[in-house]
Amino acid sequence: MLTIEEIRQKKKECGYTNEQLSALSGVPLGTLQKILGSSTKAPRYDTMKALSEVFEKKPETEYSAVSEGMVMTVRERPAVYGIKKDLVKENFRRYDRQGTYTVDDYLALPDEQRVELIDGVFYDMAAPDLHHQYIISELLWQLKEFLRKKGGSCRAFAAPTDVKLDMDNRTMVQPDVFIICDKSKVTRRWVNGSPDFVAEVLSRSTKNKDIFIKTLKYREAGTKELWLIDPIEKSILTYVFVPETKVKMYSFADKVPVMIYNGECQVDFAEISGQMSDWFADWPDEEPSS
Repeated sequence: MLTIEEIRQKKKECGYTNEQLSALSGVPLGTLQKILGSSTKAPRYDTMKALSEVFEKKPETEYSAVSEGMVMTVRERPAVYGIKKDLVKENFRRYDRQGTYTVDDYLALPDEQRVELIDGVFYDMAAPDLHHQYIISELLWQLKEFLRKKGGSCRAFAAPTDVKLDMDNRTMVQPDVFIICDKSKVTRRWVNGSPDFVAEVLSRSTKNKDIFIKTLKYREAGTKELWLIDPIEKSILTYVFVPETKVKMYSFADKVPVMIYNGECQVDFAEISGQMSDWFADWPDEEPSS
């Protein structure tokens, strides 16, 4: 297990912000800041173990996807704001032209094959579990209720809806939940350009892609606000990119303000979490064998 000084050094080497390290480890942001700032002299064993595990993983980690044995290998975990595209190496047995695919290739795929196209690279999307889908449906409902009462041109959508994020021919993503206020961006087939607000619900198969690759893509494309919702850690990491980047961490006990509306809209995650506990507490992870 790493010491506090070793964690500080590893954090610096990886280029992580406190918010990113908190999201990856599950250690509350306030606790992390106290540890790294030496306010806490004797952190709990479980806390130090969680922080150490972020850096003690093998430098080359394989993340399995669902489509015909495809495997994506992430060789390094680059920082969100300093990511270099050549640090992420894909090794797909299925896709042999990674980095050169276009929206035309994306549209030619079978309907049942869910992927995202980012900078010419295909990323398969594993089927989400019911926790993931429940959060999406509740978040979408709360946002739509607010938008109906507020009026105006903004509308909320959910995956699978295609978003041609850069308005070029090399990227097409499917945000879990998003808000568009400029209806001229919306066509019958997809959205042209960046949403005003995006929420991504993290899962084991997409967590690294969402935290590192898509966060940077949304920021560069002009998204004003991004939420990364982690059902396992029960946390919400929020980015406000306009007029300057601000990052804040919330828990599933909070009401989280939507800052594109200056906090006038708040999503009640305590309510969502409570409903999830009632429904999912006794559900097995998998269907029992017969």
